Amino acid sequence: MTESQFKGEIMWPRLVANKLLRRPLFSNSFVGDFPSPSDPLSLSPDELISSKIGFAEEKQTHKFRLFASTWNVGGIPPSDDLNLEDWLDTKNNSYDIYVIGFQEVVPLSARNILGSEKSRISMKWSSLIRKTLNRISVSKSKEGKGANTFGCIISKQMVGILVSVWLRKWLLPFIHHPSVSCVGCGIMGCLGNKGSVSVRFLLHETSFCVVCCHLASGERQGDGMHRSSNAMEIFSRTIFPSGPALHLPRKINDHQRVILLGDLNYRISMPEDETRHLVLQKEWNVLLENDQLKVEIEDGAFKGWREGAINFSPTYKYHSNSDEYYGSLQGIKCKKKRAPAWCDRILWHGRGLNETRYDRCESKHSDHRPVRATFSVEVDVLINSNPTHESFFLSGRSHRIPYELKDLLLDGDDGDYDRDIN
Repeated sequence: MTESQFKGEIMWPRLVANKLLRRPLFSNSFVGDFPSPSDPLSLSPDELISSKIGFAEEKQTHKFRLFASTWNVGGIPPSDDLNLEDWLDTKNNSYDIYVIGFQEVVPLSARNILGSEKSRISMKWSSLIRKTLNRISVSKSKEGKGANTFGCIISKQMVGILVSVWLRKWLLPFIHHPSVSCVGCGIMGCLGNKGSVSVRFLLHETSFCVVCCHLASGERQGDGMHRSSNAMEIFSRTIFPSGPALHLPRKINDHQRVILLGDLNYRISMPEDETRHLVLQKEWNVLLENDQLKVEIEDGAFKGWREGAINFSPTYKYHSNSDEYYGSLQGIKCKKKRAPAWCDRILWHGRGLNETRYDRCESKHSDHRPVRATFSVEVDVLINSNPTHESFFLSGRSHRIPYELKDLLLDGDDGDYDRDIN
C-alpha cells in the first residue's frame, strides 16, 4: 500500500462524516469567563521586538497548587442542589489551578453524537463548579475585589467530553496562547463519542497541556488493544497552532507540564469471579499486577507517563445510587457483566510536577466514582533586571491588559504568589 493510499483510508471516514453532517467535525473555538489577555500571535513583528528591548531578563521558579479530577457522570445532569464541596476539596484546602474533566455529560445517543453540541448541561456543570470554588474564596478576597476568586479561562465540549480550566483571577494576566484540539476516535474512527479534548495554555513562561479522554469500552479480548489504539491516535492527531516564529509546542508531549485524565476504560485481565473476590479482600497489589493500563505504562501506548500509587477501590461499575458494584446485588438482573475496574485515571508527563495526593471521591451520582489528584507545579516566571510597574506584566505591555484585571493583580494577595509545598 502506498503512502497516499494509506492516508486515503484514514481520511475516508472523516470525509464521509463531514459529508453527512455538512459541518466541520470539531471546532477549535472554546469558551471562558474572560477574553484572553493580549496574545503575541496578534502582534506585528515590530511590536514583538520592541516589547523586549531594554530589558535584561532572567527566570525564577515559583510553585503553584493544582487540583485535577476526572468524572464519568453517566449522562445524568446535575441537580440544582448537587454539593460539589467534598469532590473539589474546597473546605479543607486551597488551590491555584483547577483542571476538571468530564465524560458523558450527555448520553451517548445517536442524536447527541451526530447532532450539535448540547451546551445547556455543560453550562450547568460549570455554574456549579464556579459557585463551589467561589463560595469560600469570596469571603477571603481582599477588600472584596475578587483577586482570590476563580474564573474559567478555557472550557471545551465534544459530545460527552467536557474539560475546563479554572484559576485565581489575579493569575489571569499571565495566561497566554490558550488553544484547544479535539480528536474523535468513535464511530467510523472519527466521531466524538470516544476520543479526547486537549487544551493548551502558557502560565508565565511554562507551557501546560491537559488531555481529557474517553477511550474505547469493553471487556472482550482485543478491547484493551482498541483502547491503546485510541491513545496512539490521540497522541498523533492532537495538534495545536504554533504561531509565526514563536515555536510554541504543537504536540501533547512537547509541552512542559502535561496532565492526562479521563475514563480510559482499561480493565483487569482476570476472571470476573476472582476479580470480585480480590476487590472484597482489598488486594490491590495483586489486582494491579493484572491492570491493563499498568502494562501500557511499562511498555506500551503510555510508556514514559507516570501515575501515582493506587490505594483506593476500583471506580467502576456501581449500581445506580449505590455503594454496591454492578452485578453484586442478589435479585437484580444485569444486562451485561461488568467486573470492577480502575477505569478512571490521572497520568502526567514532564518535569516540574510533584503529585501530592491521588484518591477517589464517594459521590453516588453515576456508576463511576470521580478520581482526583493534587500537584505542586513549578512555573518559570520572567523577572526583569529593572522591574517596574510596566515590566512586571507579560512582555511589558500592561496597557493591553483590561483595566479591571490589572486592578485585581495589583491589589491581589501577594502572599499567594509563591506557594511552596514541602
